[in-house]
Amino acid sequence: MAQISVLITGCGEGGIGEALAREYQKRGCTVIVTVLPWESNTHLVSAGMTCFELDVTKEESVQALARNVQKVAGGKLHILVNNAGICYTMTGIDTDVQEVQKMFNVNVFGPMRMVREFHPFLISARGTIVNIGSVGGIVPYMYGSSYNATKAALHHWGNTLRVEMAPLGVKVITIISGNIGTNILKSDSARKLPEGSHYSPLAKEFEQHVRRVPATTPRDVYAARVVPQTLNSSPPAWYWVGATTGIVRFMDIFGFRTVWDYILWPVFNLGKLRKETELRRVNDKL
Repeated sequence: MAQISVLITGCGEGGIGEALAREYQKRGCTVIVTVLPWESNTHLVSAGMTCFELDVTKEESVQALARNVQKVAGGKLHILVNNAGICYTMTGIDTDVQEVQKMFNVNVFGPMRMVREFHPFLISARGTIVNIGSVGGIVPYMYGSSYNATKAALHHWGNTLRVEMAPLGVKVITIISGNIGTNILKSDSARKLPEGSHYSPLAKEFEQHVRRVPATTPRDVYAARVVPQTLNSSPPAWYWVGATTGIVRFMDIFGFRTVWDYILWPVFNLGKLRKETELRRVNDKL
């Protein structure tokens, strides 16, 4: 049996991609990983992995990667893991749309570019596409409307892609990830609400939110659970894994559509915001 070849995007140090790569390698797969042009690859190369630079927002970068993978994998790719992703934390009304466009370019259009370029490799190997989703695409978490939107888009794109690729012999699995122990939140840890925001009464709460250290599932535990599912000859359409996914899945199946409104209201202290808003309305009338 030919060795299974795996390509994973977004394998910077300390992230999900690196953990997945190590787990695939432990299972005897040929692992091809990518990092951004300015990121170190020492943690990957020292482990014996084949590493290339990749910026999923650039067509030419994806095409160059395809040429390199052709040399390494010989035109066949058994598993493509669309893992590269970034986050942006802000209220919906204070959103910098240019920041959101950047995030969609990575989180949604990146996987689209990868599939467009690598589908011949996957069809040739009767392979599997793995999209790394998030509970954010299910739950209306405060301050995450834009990030949540990218993951919801990825989920539904994956759903449709699964139907379209089935006749071609390619499987598609979406991983609904809970809170995983990575460094993805660090880039937003210094973010503040803009001056004059209607959410200014929650400025302190917002800063605490972006600096939060949530309860998480360790990356290696996550990878050990995800990888076997992607190697399955009949993988599930969605695979839920990680902290919080149990309650989220239960509520998504059995809860009413606005159940999260009631759950998140006290968590994010929205009563305080309502009180301050009403007080401001009264003062404006005086």
